[in-house]
Amino acid sequence: MFDIIPQPYWQVLLALLLGSILGAQREYTGKAAGLRTYSLVAVGAVLFTIISRGGFNEFLVDASRYDPSRIASNVVVGIGFLGAGVIILRGVRIEGLTTAAGLWVSAGIGMAVGVEMYGVAIFTTALVFGILEVLGKFDIEEWLLHSRRRL
Repeated sequence: MFDIIPQPYWQVLLALLLGSILGAQREYTGKAAGLRTYSLVAVGAVLFTIISRGGFNEFLVDASRYDPSRIASNVVVGIGFLGAGVIILRGVRIEGLTTAAGLWVSAGIGMAVGVEMYGVAIFTTALVFGILEVLGKFDIEEWLLHSRRRL
């Protein structure tokens, strides 16, 4: 059954699933960047990674000058730029840092899928989900801020 659909399509679907897991958590907690945003970032990252690995082979004149990491490195920079757009200063509070970091790691997960590092991608998704879900409930930053004020 898996031979009917070529591997790149399964990679895109896996990236969609993993990005959706993180996006659903953000959506559930009421954040602006949620299911669609995280899914699109993961899918876009896997697509660019797949393209960078083999999409230009037929155009090569000299294979020694081909660097497949060039596109992938620009995905990292591009997502950083996108993340910078969601960071907002409201009074003395900075908002959007977790969203920016989440989008960045979602792209990393998509890139890991694109280079067939499925275990790392799944493990990272579970780890990030845990960070967002568990640490988000404890609000450690607020506790540290109040602890510092008492000193």
